[in-house]
Amino acid sequence: MRSHRGRRLLLVPALLCALAVLAALPAGAVGAGKGVPGRNGTGTGGDSVLSAQVVKLYADAARATQRYEAGRQKAEVERAKAQRIEALLERERREIGVLRKDLGRIASAQYRSGGGMPLTAQIILAKNPDELMRGQRVFSQANTAVGNAIDRSRRAEARLAKDEARAAAAWQNLEKRNAELAELKKGIEQKLEEARWQLQGQADASVAAGSCRGAVRLDQPQTDFGEWVEPLESYELSAAFGSGGERWANLHTGQDFAVPIGTPVRAVGDGHVARVSCGGPFGMEVVLRHADGYFTQYAHLAAVAVDQGERVDTGQWIGQSGTSGNSTGPHLHFEVRITAETGSAVDPVSWLTARGVRLG
Repeated sequence: MRSHRGRRLLLVPALLCALAVLAALPAGAVGAGKGVPGRNGTGTGGDSVLSAQVVKLYADAARATQRYEAGRQKAEVERAKAQRIEALLERERREIGVLRKDLGRIASAQYRSGGGMPLTAQIILAKNPDELMRGQRVFSQANTAVGNAIDRSRRAEARLAKDEARAAAAWQNLEKRNAELAELKKGIEQKLEEARWQLQGQADASVAAGSCRGAVRLDQPQTDFGEWVEPLESYELSAAFGSGGERWANLHTGQDFAVPIGTPVRAVGDGHVARVSCGGPFGMEVVLRHADGYFTQYAHLAAVAVDQGERVDTGQWIGQSGTSGNSTGPHLHFEVRITAETGSAVDPVSWLTARGVRLG
């Protein structure tokens, strides 16, 4: 399987769904012709409590995500700072090495030239006053050079010690930030996983009852799509059309997309909602009828965001992926049919490719 545009955390879309869950009415099955909830309906009793819990859980995760992003940016700044300091320390270590070599050369030169000879001995051994003065000048210059070299070395070593302390502090801050981020990320993942399975639990209850809860309206961001689009923004392709296996009595009739529970599912093209149903092997599903006469099915959902008979646009969120019905794990079962019913499926990958949409 290949990842499409990278697999990333879908927290914000899931948050939008959870907020919409709060506004959803538990209702009879749309496919059965029972009442359809309005956009602003409210639930009662236990459903309202559960919806409020899910909303709070997603809101907490959203706030934690903002903190995670801010912390990640700070960690990158600290890392760059620590790396700059490390580069400076390496340069200073090389400079100190050069200074120490200079000191060694100066000391050797003094020893060879008698620079360390006492002044009395120099007066006795000097042949004339000029020679004595020249010797004193050389001695003074040598002492000055040694003094300057020692001062430079001491300053460099003091600066190195200070910078090493700064580098150690920077790396400690980075390690602390990384530990905080790891803990924060773990908390986000745990909260998000709990919220996803709560959402799936609602779907499973609806499927078991054979009665859909009604459309969960999603506040979708404005995005421009072409005439046709993939059913998901990011995914991994799993079971393909026509593949066999123990999961199906016959060959697989659609294309599966492995995605986490709660991932927004998109209408691949303009059309009308032909059916919204809960129950049976496909669990919670939406079937769209397109202008060219073909039908597309979106199955094993955790929530639906459209009502039967409603018009939809290309790329519009029509539900959220899940693992309802006969499903071995979270994924979207996408199918293309000649009719609205099973038994008329065509290869969805070829069908999309012919419309300019390539999966993979």
